[in-house]
Amino acid sequence: MSQADGSSHMSQAVTKHTDKNYITPSGLQRLRDELRFLLVRERPAVTQVVAWAASNGDRSENADYLYGKRRLRQIDRRIRFLTKRIDAAEVVDPEAPRAGRAVTHVFFGATVSYADAAGTERVVSIVGVDEVDLDRHHISWVSPLGRALMKSGPGDTVVLHAPGSTQELQILDVRYERIPVAPFSEPPGAEAAAKPQV
Repeated sequence: MSQADGSSHMSQAVTKHTDKNYITPSGLQRLRDELRFLLVRERPAVTQVVAWAASNGDRSENADYLYGKRRLRQIDRRIRFLTKRIDAAEVVDPEAPRAGRAVTHVFFGATVSYADAAGTERVVSIVGVDEVDLDRHHISWVSPLGRALMKSGPGDTVVLHAPGSTQELQILDVRYERIPVAPFSEPPGAEAAAKPQV
């Protein structure tokens, strides 16, 4: 089974957390960048604040210490989550050569143009669950729209079953090209608090 047309395996991945995490190369890079930031910068900075706060005496009433410990638990949970997602990642490059139906039909990594019943045209890119970005029209392959579009080709009509509605969509175009994923950027307030003055 090729990466491009592995959609039967993809549907099984929805029900099992141990299966592969389909992701684009730039999506995987963003996860790796966030993990590196947490390990190299954020966690050491918060650890330093906690150590400084612990040296100030009574920990039960020390807000810096209590906040720092809580923040460390959050960081450690995120590190575990990212590590699992990266370990389970199966990279599917939208720009990789394809053959057969995978050239003209919707599979993971496709950029799809479609029209609804009113004739309104939209373009979406099918990405992994860690790459969803509605502002960029990046939808998950396991979303209702992503599932409805899977395996369809230009000229096909698909039915989108969304909560409270059903819509028919006409597939206009399917192409495979680079999907620009927003790079990881440090969150506001990163590195917990200012480093303690020694």
